[in-house]
Amino acid sequence: MSVLACLSAPAYSQGTDKDKATKEVQNPAQVMATEHAQNKMDEALSPRAQFAQCVVELQSQAQDAGVSVRVSRDVLGQAKYKEKIISLDRNQPEFVQTFTDYFEKRVNTWRIEKGQQMLAKHRAFLGELNKQYGVPAQYLLAFWGLETNFGSYKGKSPVIDSLVTLACDNRRSRYFSSELMQALLLIDREDLDDKQMVGSWAGAMGHTQFMPSAYMKYAVDGDKDGHINLWDSEKDALASAANFLKNLGWQTGFKWGREVSLPASFDYTLVGKNTPKPLSLWNREGVTRIGGNALGTADIKGALLVPAGHEGPAFLAYKNFNVILRWNNSEYYGIAVGHLADRIAGLGTLSKPLPKLPSYTVDEMRQLQDKLNVLGFDVGKADGILGPGTRAGISQFQRKQNMIADGYPDREVFDALMRQADPTNS
Repeated sequence: MSVLACLSAPAYSQGTDKDKATKEVQNPAQVMATEHAQNKMDEALSPRAQFAQCVVELQSQAQDAGVSVRVSRDVLGQAKYKEKIISLDRNQPEFVQTFTDYFEKRVNTWRIEKGQQMLAKHRAFLGELNKQYGVPAQYLLAFWGLETNFGSYKGKSPVIDSLVTLACDNRRSRYFSSELMQALLLIDREDLDDKQMVGSWAGAMGHTQFMPSAYMKYAVDGDKDGHINLWDSEKDALASAANFLKNLGWQTGFKWGREVSLPASFDYTLVGKNTPKPLSLWNREGVTRIGGNALGTADIKGALLVPAGHEGPAFLAYKNFNVILRWNNSEYYGIAVGHLADRIAGLGTLSKPLPKLPSYTVDEMRQLQDKLNVLGFDVGKADGILGPGTRAGISQFQRKQNMIADGYPDREVFDALMRQADPTNS
C-alpha cells in the first residue's frame, strides 16, 4: 500500500491558471526527484500510517469534488483498512472454469422459478418499464437473479471501507478513488446512511450490484418516493437496470440471441464473438433455428458462439448480447443472462446437452498459451484465461492438425499441443 497510489487518483478541482502554468514549467528531473523522495518517505511509514495519510489526501479530494464537509470528515474519517479486501482483489483462481460448470450453477431450477414468481409479482410495473425503456421484463429479472439471487444476497462488505482500502492500494487506485468520490456524493445526494451501504468487496451495491458511478449516472426513482435506494426498493433497482441497459444501447424489439443447430460439415473457423456475420451468410452455411426452421431474412448480424466446443450447444448472439457484455464482459455471463431470460419467459431448455469438459488449472492454460505463441499462433500474453485470442489460436492449430477447428481445448488438443516440438530449438 502506498500513499503515492492515493495521490495518483484523478484530481477533481480544475485549479487556477497559475497552478497549470506552474505544472507546465516544472523540470522533469525535479518532479522525478520529488516523487523518489516521497516514495522513500512512504516506505518508512507503517501500513497504518500510510493508510491514515492516504485518508487525509482523499478527504481533500472529496471536498474538491463537492462532497460536504460533514461526509468528508465523518464518513471518510471513520474508514477502516480491510486487509481481506486486498486479498480478494489479488485472488487468482486455481482452475479455469468450464462453460458447463458456470452455466449449470447459474441457470438452475431455483432461479427460473423465482424469476417467474417475480415476474408475476411485478408484472404491471415491468410492463411500464418495457414501454418506457424498451427492455423486456425477463432480461431485467435475469440480471437481478444472477447478480443477487433476486436480492437475497447483496454482499456484506462496508462499501466505503472497501473503496477507501482499494483507493489506497497501488494496483487500481485511480479507478477506486473515482468510485469512492461518487459514493460520497451519493451519500450527500440521497441522504444515505453509510453504515447501511454494504455490498461486494469491490464496492458494487444493491439488488443489481451497481458501482457508485453507475448508481450516480443511471439509477432512477422507480417507486416515486423521492429517493433512490437500490438496497431497499425493488422498483428502484428494476427501473435503474432498465435505464442502464437503454443507455448501454439496448435494441428494442430484438432478442439477445438464440440456440441454433449446425450442420455436420460446419466450418468452425467462422465462430467467435468478435466476428459477427449477416443472417444471410449463416443461412448459406446451413445454420438453422432449433427444429430446422430458417433463421429469417432480417438485415442483422450475429456472432456464432460454441462455448463448450463442437460437442456442446451453439448460440447465435445478436447486438443485445454485446450490450449484456457491457454490464459484465464475460461470454459465459452473457449466455447465462440470455438463456435465463428465455426460461423465465417460458421458453424451453437447451436442445443439446452440456458436455462434461476437462478442467484445466490456470498454470496448464498458461502452458497452452505459451506453446501456441512458440508455434507462431500469436495469442498474446499467457494470462491463464481462455479468451477470444486464445480460442482463435487454438482454432488455427486445430485446422493445421486436421482437427475440428472449434477453438476449444479438449484433452486431445492439449496433448497434441504439448507434443509439438519447439521450432526455435530445431
